[in-house]
Amino acid sequence: MRVRSRAAAALAGGCAVILFAAKVFSQMASTGATDQPVRPLPPGMHAPSADFRDVAAEAGLRAEVISGEPDQSYIVENTGTGVAIFDYDNDGLPDIFLLQGDRLQPGGATLAPHLYHNLGGLRFEDVTAKAGIGHTGWEQGVCAGDPFNEGRVDLFIGQWGHNVFLHNLGDGKFRDEARERGLYREKPRWSTGCAFIDYDRDGYLDLVVANYVDFDAQSTPRPRDKSGCNWNGVPVPCGPRGLKGETMTLYHNDRHGHFVDVTKEAGVETPPEYYGFTVLTGDFDNDGWPDFYVTCDSTPSLFYHNKRDGRFEETGMMSGLAVNEDGREQAGMGATAGDYDGDGKLDIFKTNFSNDTDTLYRNLGGGNFADVTSRAGLAVHTQYVKWGTAFVDFDNDGRPDLFVADGHVYPFIDSYHLGEHFKQPRQLFWNRGDGQFYDMSSTGGPGITALHSSRGIAVGDLDNDGSEEIVVVNLFEPPSLLKNFAPRGNALAVRLVTALGRDAIGARVTLSADGHKQIDEVRSGGFHISQGDFRVHFGLGRATKADLTIRWPEGAMETLHDVEANEWIVVREGKGIVERHGFETGSR
Repeated sequence: MRVRSRAAAALAGGCAVILFAAKVFSQMASTGATDQPVRPLPPGMHAPSADFRDVAAEAGLRAEVISGEPDQSYIVENTGTGVAIFDYDNDGLPDIFLLQGDRLQPGGATLAPHLYHNLGGLRFEDVTAKAGIGHTGWEQGVCAGDPFNEGRVDLFIGQWGHNVFLHNLGDGKFRDEARERGLYREKPRWSTGCAFIDYDRDGYLDLVVANYVDFDAQSTPRPRDKSGCNWNGVPVPCGPRGLKGETMTLYHNDRHGHFVDVTKEAGVETPPEYYGFTVLTGDFDNDGWPDFYVTCDSTPSLFYHNKRDGRFEETGMMSGLAVNEDGREQAGMGATAGDYDGDGKLDIFKTNFSNDTDTLYRNLGGGNFADVTSRAGLAVHTQYVKWGTAFVDFDNDGRPDLFVADGHVYPFIDSYHLGEHFKQPRQLFWNRGDGQFYDMSSTGGPGITALHSSRGIAVGDLDNDGSEEIVVVNLFEPPSLLKNFAPRGNALAVRLVTALGRDAIGARVTLSADGHKQIDEVRSGGFHISQGDFRVHFGLGRATKADLTIRWPEGAMETLHDVEANEWIVVREGKGIVERHGFETGSR
């Protein structure tokens, strides 16, 4: 649906202003983007139990995430923030970094992100002040990495304004060194998702940053202005269509503590007409070199294939990842990678706006993907606005399942009786093992059915008991911490550390147990503008041992045999297992 306003000419050179993802609404009828009925399980197949409960309050996660004003008049307020799970003090307990937005109106207390130190047993202490972290600006997305090989994890924060690089000083404190490290731009910009990636395999992490909209609140009409934007008579925030788009940014690590913008020479620069959100990395063609994918809102998404010579080729359309099976661009939000069908190739799942399905792209090999959303039973819940997502094996049966966080962008949508609501439940899909998923959203527990307007998510085993938790950002509320209390199978978690001492972002693990193979990679970024635990988690079902084959970021191979189940291990490049820890049993 095209939403015209008298501000259209000023905003978009005379072209129509389109609501945040509003194209999806009008194209629903022509593309058949309606809910399919939930498919019953075949005779003899039984879904596992799931019991996700929100334990955030008991854990000490009480800070509210603010994203502008409650009436949500501008698009920058609608997009929300991300969250990071990372072990900043190397004590083996993953910590949480909760991003914070800001306010457009003057007054009110100064806002800051929150760093929660993991005390064990799913208990956290807010150590933001102790860590020297204060107000940074209007935060959006976050990714983690150790670009200087110091053995400590740093954070990059994409912001509306000036981006931030929080350098981990090693004494529990952080310092913003964006300017000193070459990551500061004099002109403010709206950056969203990001990911550290060693794209040239030189042992030093580089950085990809997605950028969203060239946005100025002063020149953009408010929804209730006469010159503002509307949809079906509903006044709504303008954008992203009709607002000036952006391009992505690639920074190369010079190996001397600085980053250099190589966007143009590396082939990453595009015309400024994309609305980038989440950066998802992975070796998607199994050639040993990392590629990356950028979900884009209301424009075709971007896929950058690594040419192995320091340059990338954008092949989104050729690969099948730019649009859906109807050839239509979607309002892409979050993304996750996993080998859902066990064929040794990483597939991609992308979330989209309401009145549209999410998209499951099956990796066919050779740089080609196919939209198999309907065939996989995932063309459901089109009434939700979908954001953070993850492949997460909630029952530890060795097959990655799917989680999706939802939430509308307009708090006033409820009063218009359009069948959509600002606060929405989450979604949970069990991987049946036959190429299809089974919808367990209504039976996954109170943490799944609870209503929130959610945005970014992150996944990690926060209590080291062999089951991954999910942290979910909720606008104008504290975050959710979802723990599954249902029975589950055996598991193994693997932390990979390079010979230089950092988490081995880009390493791939192939696990074999009881004749079943799984693959996964250590990655920065993903989900929806967020960061998860660097440890790779594998469900093992009833298997008690597993063989691991590790392909390190620079290409070296290493194999470990008969690794015991129900522990998390640290593997250092060239030295094998250097630490092993049994899973905690108190929470199982």
